[in-house]
Amino acid sequence: MTSEQDRDRGKRAAAARALEQVREGMTIGLGTGSTAAHFVELLGERVHAGLGVRAIPTSSRTREQAARLGIKLVSFAETSRIDLTVDGADEVDAQLRLVKGGGGALLHEKIVAAASDRFVVIADAQKEVAVLGTTMPLPVEVIPFGWQVVYRKLEPLGAHPVLRMSRAGQPFLTDEGNHILDCHFGAIVEPERIAAAIAGLPGVVEHGLFLGMADEVIFGDPSGDQTHVRSRNH
Repeated sequence: MTSEQDRDRGKRAAAARALEQVREGMTIGLGTGSTAAHFVELLGERVHAGLGVRAIPTSSRTREQAARLGIKLVSFAETSRIDLTVDGADEVDAQLRLVKGGGGALLHEKIVAAASDRFVVIADAQKEVAVLGTTMPLPVEVIPFGWQVVYRKLEPLGAHPVLRMSRAGQPFLTDEGNHILDCHFGAIVEPERIAAAIAGLPGVVEHGLFLGMADEVIFGDPSGDQTHVRSRNH
């Protein structure tokens, strides 16, 4: 069994490998979550050493971390193009299809990824799965009004939804003030069909299936010394 410390080494190794793709003058999308936080930290070190980049964060947590590290932040009002986005994932299959949203930032993450020339995913080796849905529920972001209706509509699709709660015992709220239904499907053998069906439900803002979006996935070895890369073109 891989320890949490080993997984953390793998995350950092993947983040360091992704950092090699950063160039002077780039606009970079910054992901959310424990793996993405390693990338932001390493990027901050490069910025402190003189690298000039701009960044668009995908959550308030990432924004706070990046600002603390002195990374220049911009918004979509200032630029419509992102050169490179680096983010984590909860699950990755052999076709580079992803489940994301464990950190609750899936809407912003998908907007930023979709606006990027290149989307690179970083993960520890345990995030690689044969079939999506087997280790994590699928997050679905819904508006607070009528979320119970969406809940009931998800069940016929094969989901067992659970309203995500905060540590304070209240419904979890995303940065946009929405709820998240964590949908336990088990194996999602037809992710494209499930994605289309969920997206068609009134009240759904976004879902955590990222299909055909990742250009590359970098998996970090638990040793922290090696990575292996899967590319969309290979």
